Amino acid sequence: MLEPAVMGEDLDPVAHNRLAWDRLVDSDIEWSRPVGTHIIERAREGDWSVVLIGHEPTPRNWFPAELVGVRVLCLASGGGQQGPILAAAGATVTVFDNSPKQLARDDEVATREGLEIHTVLGDMRDLSALNDDAFDIIVNPVSNVFCPDLAPVWAEAFRVLRPGGLLLTGFMNPDVYLFDEVSLDQQELVLRHPLPFSSLDLSENDRMRAYGDGPIEYSHSLTEQIGGQLSAGFLLTDLTEAPHHADITAQYFPAYIATRAIKR
Repeated sequence: MLEPAVMGEDLDPVAHNRLAWDRLVDSDIEWSRPVGTHIIERAREGDWSVVLIGHEPTPRNWFPAELVGVRVLCLASGGGQQGPILAAAGATVTVFDNSPKQLARDDEVATREGLEIHTVLGDMRDLSALNDDAFDIIVNPVSNVFCPDLAPVWAEAFRVLRPGGLLLTGFMNPDVYLFDEVSLDQQELVLRHPLPFSSLDLSENDRMRAYGDGPIEYSHSLTEQIGGQLSAGFLLTDLTEAPHHADITAQYFPAYIATRAIKR
């Protein structure tokens, strides 16, 4: 359990979430389980898919027809899942993540399967370890929910993509955060929070009740998510939605949104 002082005004959300995600890896959550050899074998044969939102495969026409030699940045996408699949399909893959143990999952699959994957540790708002125009595609599954502000993410994504490069990103519908978290786990919708929401804004008791020592989460408006990409210079080319894979919101509205955008 976290000490109360950790959640004070001097909290570093990057450091907190790094430790929290390392603990989630240790607990073997779904998003930290490396893909199996059969998935890699199929990807090598051209039969592959990756997810941006929930369990929904990303539309294949969001990607180039051929991935061999395509430079892909898997942004905040550790866990031994998307990166290894894309590498097995022929892409040149870099995985950037805030959690050392998430990155270790990618290294594990790379070693096991003889894949070449470059892993980089860092905050998704600061890609200074990566060069300008270095990538053809960024694959960013739902992760900016753990990031306090998104404008730097979109600006950095724009910088490291080549002109004409693609940004494929998944994010939470902010309306999810209107509801009491514990009630959602019990398959009940209880309207509780105004937006914007941050788990930091909860009382200590409520935060521990709903989130324990897990990562800090932030809702982000569609203005921040979609408008932010446009403000950074991206051109939106497609959008899709999906229900949450685990809670009652799926009966009423899509909890996940994914966008495809191009660097103009």
